[in-house]
Amino acid sequence: MPVKKAITGAAAVANAMRQINPDVVAAYPITPQTPIVEYFAKFVADGIVDTETIPVESEHSAMSAVVGAAAAGARAMTATSANGLALMHEIVYIAASSRLPIVMPVVNRALSGPINIHCDHSDTMAERDSGWIQLFCENAQEAYDLTLIALKLAERKEVRLPVMVNQDGFIISHGVEVVELLDDDVVKEFIGESTPMYSLLDIDHPVTYGPLDLYDYYFEHKRQQVEAMENAYKIFPEIAEAFEKISGRKYWYVEPYKVDDADYVMVALGSTNGSIKYVVDELREQGKNVGLLKITMFRPFPKEFIRKYLDGKKGVIVLDRSLSFGAEAPLYSEIKSILYEANSRPAIGSYVYGLGGRDITPAMIKQAFEDALSGNLNSDEQRYLGLRE
Repeated sequence: MPVKKAITGAAAVANAMRQINPDVVAAYPITPQTPIVEYFAKFVADGIVDTETIPVESEHSAMSAVVGAAAAGARAMTATSANGLALMHEIVYIAASSRLPIVMPVVNRALSGPINIHCDHSDTMAERDSGWIQLFCENAQEAYDLTLIALKLAERKEVRLPVMVNQDGFIISHGVEVVELLDDDVVKEFIGESTPMYSLLDIDHPVTYGPLDLYDYYFEHKRQQVEAMENAYKIFPEIAEAFEKISGRKYWYVEPYKVDDADYVMVALGSTNGSIKYVVDELREQGKNVGLLKITMFRPFPKEFIRKYLDGKKGVIVLDRSLSFGAEAPLYSEIKSILYEANSRPAIGSYVYGLGGRDITPAMIKQAFEDALSGNLNSDEQRYLGLRE
């Protein structure tokens, strides 16, 4: 039977990893990801899992180790944050282009410098074009659930791509919430047995990983990754439906909250969606038709569903917890591009918030909504919530 526990987001993910029981976990500690692997290391020490854990000398080595393990046919996982993810950058691309089904929880943290250990999305946004599937969590329950869904998606033979499961640093990773953990046997049946493809250890069918790949084949291999992403997009609903049957919890590319009759819709990633829902409820009580579109899947980007929900609205407010220097904020840029093909384009505004872990308050969210309600959105202006003058 499922059991409910008051645990942190980090512990929730560690429990998902315990139930997956991966063959190999290689990791290097970095705040605020460290508790995930600490919790999991205790499961290893207590003999609850039989995972081979590798304490490496850097995050670059951690990703290299899981790439080697996955290429050999093992179920391999790691976890990281911020500068650790940046140090992995070279091997992150190699994992995706080698079509290895690695699952990596990422506890989002600001990238240095200056040094900052708190939440924003600059770390994962730096990897958005690396070829990894990227999922974003609103809370600890989603961090647990999406880790299980991620493994199932990554290992589908039509996909075979690595997945990042993003949770906001400290806000989710260290915040205690009630999380429902599924029965171990139910999870085991859901994820199924690992079915390695093109294993380096299969000497009867030898393969090569990491070959020199010049202009004669490189282009075609990149095109194959595009197709794999398209397959991930198509297959996700099937896996989400199977998960709903065992958990009662429904996941989709996006989660619309009071969007159908809304004139003004806010779009965001991560834990801030919980605060936005609170503000939406307050404004609804005041007779203001506002709503929220929460993005769960950021890569592959679910443009058709986002356009479906935003087409014809009076205004769209996009919140980004990261910057793109010299260009528009990442999520805003994507949403604006999608709305180019809308039948009836709404006014749209870009709001950057929460960099380096700065609080986002209901008052700030209300202000962004009020800008929309008063017709004060400007698609050419990047605005900031909570920035000191």
